[in-house]
Amino acid sequence: MTTQVVTPYAGRYWHTLGDGRMQCDLCPRDCALHDGQRGACFVRMRQGNQMILTTYGRSSGFCVDPIEKKPLNHFYPGSSVFSFGTAGCNLACRFCQNWDISKSRDFDRLADQASPEQIASAAAHMRAHSVAFTYNDPVIFAEYAMDTADACHAQGIAAVAVTAGYIHPQPRAEFFAKMDAANVDLKAFGDDFYHKLCAAKLQPILDTIEYIHTETSCWLEITTLLIPGWNDSEAELTELSEWVMGHLGPNVPLHFSAFHPDFRMMDTPPTPLETLRKARYTALRAGLKHVYTGNVHDPEGDTTWCPSCGTAVVRRDWYEIVDYRITGEGECGACGAPIAGRFGRFEQPFGRQRIPVHISQKT
Repeated sequence: MTTQVVTPYAGRYWHTLGDGRMQCDLCPRDCALHDGQRGACFVRMRQGNQMILTTYGRSSGFCVDPIEKKPLNHFYPGSSVFSFGTAGCNLACRFCQNWDISKSRDFDRLADQASPEQIASAAAHMRAHSVAFTYNDPVIFAEYAMDTADACHAQGIAAVAVTAGYIHPQPRAEFFAKMDAANVDLKAFGDDFYHKLCAAKLQPILDTIEYIHTETSCWLEITTLLIPGWNDSEAELTELSEWVMGHLGPNVPLHFSAFHPDFRMMDTPPTPLETLRKARYTALRAGLKHVYTGNVHDPEGDTTWCPSCGTAVVRRDWYEIVDYRITGEGECGACGAPIAGRFGRFEQPFGRQRIPVHISQKT
């Protein structure tokens, strides 16, 4: 197999320090680099007087998924999404569920190479409604993601970000201006958790979440992975839910998903279903209208309920939609009350299938 040479891409978001080092201004890590050094994300590298994005045009793979897998339950339910990621991450989560991609420093794993235009064309060919930047955090390949979003929009395809939201204000504004929907991973509601398990801070993530909701037209949903003994206490979940209610309002969907032992937390047990259900009830008591459970089979926690009349407007079995009662205008089919989200004409749902895609690039 012939290995293609990808021309290094000059990234944005940096400045030169007084001591000659180059500081990356993409995220709060503020990595200061000598020539040839990489940032903590491992994909942004100083090369001479440029910041190089080493993964531009390179992917760990492509596939078509149901949009509910992102998870996004209120962004064109039942639609398909063309998903891809690169490698690296700017967090250091000990519980990472995609550690083989996000923690990888083996760039030979990036087997698929594609320009933004090729990705948009492939997504159109697969009749995907949207393209998702996922698997690893897209903020570290922001330029590639934004260029791809532009190419997708030119073909009438939406752009979706699945992210931890650890990004500085200027690139944040440019990045989310190009996204149609985002699911932000709010990993916990305490600095101690972020410091010990992610080597990061909580406040920048909260700032990103609030910015998306108040300053952009990007549809927002939030996910919290509940890890037994770490972020699943009643007090913390109450505080988290009340923050969402107070800062974002009742209509932003909140997903509580189950942890499965992985990476450097193999000795931590899986999240019990009952923990997820209690978390959901806590958030509902706080006033949130759309709260879900994930990574488990829980029909009640999978279902979208009309907050006005209580009708099950979208019944799901895992990622499969088995009943749909939202009008094309986004209203409850029973009482006519508006359902928060982005909706359109609902036809044949994509289902739970996952379709791997290979984008061949001519040399």
